Amino acid sequence: MAIRERYVRAAISGPLAVAAGLAAGELSAVRVSAFASPYRAVGAMLVDHSPAAAREFAIQRFGTADKTALLAGMAIVILLIAIVAGLLQVRRPPLGALVVVGFTGVGVFAAMTRPTATRVYAIPAVIAGIVAVIVLVVLCRTSTAAASDTGADAAPIWSRRQFVGAVAVLAAAGAGVTTLARSLAETGGALAERAGLRLPAPVSPSRPIPAGTDLRVAGVTPFTTTNSAFYRIDTALAVPQLEVSDWRLRVHGMVDNEFTLTWDDLMAMPAVERIITLTCVSNEVGGDLAGNARWLGFPMRDILSRAGIAADADMLLSTSVDGWTSGTPISAITDGRDALLAIGMNGEPLPIEHGYPVRQVVPGLYGFVSACKWVIDWEITRFSEAQAYWTQRGWGERAPIKTASRIDRPAPFSTSPAGTVVVAGTCWAQHRGIRSVEVRVDDGPWQQATLATEYSSDTWRQWRWDWDATPGQHTLYCRATDRTGATQPEQRVAPIPDGATGWHSRVLRIE
Repeated sequence: MAIRERYVRAAISGPLAVAAGLAAGELSAVRVSAFASPYRAVGAMLVDHSPAAAREFAIQRFGTADKTALLAGMAIVILLIAIVAGLLQVRRPPLGALVVVGFTGVGVFAAMTRPTATRVYAIPAVIAGIVAVIVLVVLCRTSTAAASDTGADAAPIWSRRQFVGAVAVLAAAGAGVTTLARSLAETGGALAERAGLRLPAPVSPSRPIPAGTDLRVAGVTPFTTTNSAFYRIDTALAVPQLEVSDWRLRVHGMVDNEFTLTWDDLMAMPAVERIITLTCVSNEVGGDLAGNARWLGFPMRDILSRAGIAADADMLLSTSVDGWTSGTPISAITDGRDALLAIGMNGEPLPIEHGYPVRQVVPGLYGFVSACKWVIDWEITRFSEAQAYWTQRGWGERAPIKTASRIDRPAPFSTSPAGTVVVAGTCWAQHRGIRSVEVRVDDGPWQQATLATEYSSDTWRQWRWDWDATPGQHTLYCRATDRTGATQPEQRVAPIPDGATGWHSRVLRIE
């Protein structure tokens, strides 16, 4: 067999073997836990140990597709390692198999260091490694022949046609197993349960949305965000599949009375419904990482009051089932605002990716210090004694949401005819409310925009300004002032460590 074909077969054998191993690992993880998936466990480990700057770059560059980008990047790296493993296995066996074993060790370590890990979390990675090594050794042996006594190359054990057939069968089997694993993960458990779950009726429904709250201007963000359009930013590569029968909330720490809540305990409590706008700290000036929804849940202050909080406690450290933590000022929960332990979103049970079955919603604070999804643990403590996930990485500690406004229309770099041009957008200053929005054209004077009817200080607000536009290229600016009198500053500040600010602008041409 020609040397070139020999190495081509090796370069194909490595990735195919690793893919077969990963498929077997994914299938076995269905019976263990989504967090035990070797592929996703390694990805989660990378997220947990990556610098804050890298994480922020991913959010800014890829937005809500940051996880897809990470998994795709991992796939490329794994492909390159697998090619090297195949070539090494042909040239210097068993070095290729040892590369796969080493990579298996990384998968085992990643799975075993997940916050919820037990010993069985190692099983999917071990199975993946065994399958990958077997496939790699078999393909390389049957594709390579030893030299004859005369020094000439002998024919390979498998012909080219046999090798191609084996590759096709293994590729199809791997794809089928992976599809089966995903299907099994998505057709049972929490997803199936959520579809049939009935939410309790709120004893205190949200107020009706008054006329004038939504200006219904084309191109402007609607007042209510649908569940499918609501932004999702978190560190969970494998979305937790937590069922209500397994959900528990342990309340402990600096309290007089430690206790654990079950789903049945929640159902025995009076539920309330509130419309609240959430904002991600990663939202850039003019960004779309904000959303407004109708939330159903239970006042967090009522639950904390049962515990009897120590007088010197000032932080609620909340932990997700995947180990992520947020640190919320207790004052933001007990000061009368509608901080909720939420179970519903826009009239439905929480979507799986938004925290099903239970999450936190706290008006006025960025999500990284308050909006813990899949929450299972509350520790009442002090900021001086504990740090949450992102605070450990240099982000802000208390992080109230900053006053913001953005231009939704006209579109950037668009062209409009001279005359009346509708300029409109969205603004927010959760738990303070918006007093006014102003718009400026180029270096001209600030002009007062018309505000939509305010629903509450905890929700965003639409605005519009009718501009008598003249021909030429122009830059539009907007700024908001909240009810405390604080106005958006001109200078832009990056999102990290505690939220972006600055004037939003749009460049357009009038003809």
